Amino acid sequence: MTSDTRLAFAHPSERAEATAPEGANGLRDRISLRDYVTEVEIGAFQAERGTLQRISFNVVVEVEPLRGPVDDDVDRILSYDRVTEAIKIELQAERLNLLETLAARVAERILLEPQALRVFVRIEKLDRGPGALGVEIVRSADGAMPAGVELVDVPHPRVMFLSNDAIAAPLLSRWIDQLAGSTPLIICVGAGNGPTPQAGAAMAQRRIDLLAIEQNAWVLAGRDTRCVVVGTRTELDWAMKNGQICVWAPSKIVLDAVDGPSAGPRDATALAAWFAGHMNAADLLVIGADEPDAAVPTRAVGVNEATL
Repeated sequence: MTSDTRLAFAHPSERAEATAPEGANGLRDRISLRDYVTEVEIGAFQAERGTLQRISFNVVVEVEPLRGPVDDDVDRILSYDRVTEAIKIELQAERLNLLETLAARVAERILLEPQALRVFVRIEKLDRGPGALGVEIVRSADGAMPAGVELVDVPHPRVMFLSNDAIAAPLLSRWIDQLAGSTPLIICVGAGNGPTPQAGAAMAQRRIDLLAIEQNAWVLAGRDTRCVVVGTRTELDWAMKNGQICVWAPSKIVLDAVDGPSAGPRDATALAAWFAGHMNAADLLVIGADEPDAAVPTRAVGVNEATL
């Protein structure tokens, strides 16, 4: 029991050695990354939002032993840079609440490397208490594609922004008919015309303004039942692949974005333009408002135009 307890808290390299398969097939080389510390915004608690905290990575990757001479050729081995790169890519992808999610994504990305057989990932928060708070996972390639790593082509949707006049217009269903088709359609809106509560703190006001947009998204969904209010990237990806028309509820994606929008929620067309770029949209159509600066092809039309 004492040995088991010691091993439970040992470095992942010791755990890898202790759990290696027996016999010739169990002979594996290992590379390790120890005490890699970086600052990131992560955590499910409100106190962890808007604040950087230190987290530490310890990673061990088991690889197939090289056959024949190494010849001092870096292209024949799994580089340490690929491990740190996997961490950086996942940290930059989106803001996460759970260390477990981050650990799983880092492991899955490392296992995409052809040399990697098994990976141990330990992540610890260093600033949340008197000690280190963390998780450790182990994942094996097993000849299967790691779950959650997207390798297929992601659809490029059309994004349509509707002003409040456009939402109320008799032409609403016709516009949706024209744009719904082989290309996925995501609709963005701004806040409704009514007053929104005012808060004394900027972060609180940002959340209130984002929720005001989501309320208006539900107004649109009530006008056309084909429109489904969606707030997460996972739901959006599923909807785009299955022909569902979405109305974007922005709170989660905006608040979790590592490189979030410079425009506030009250600048609704600029927020829609940021979202279109974030989704790698094919284009952005704005109905009933001025055309914003956007990284994708953009066009603005009036609310009385029947043909888009």
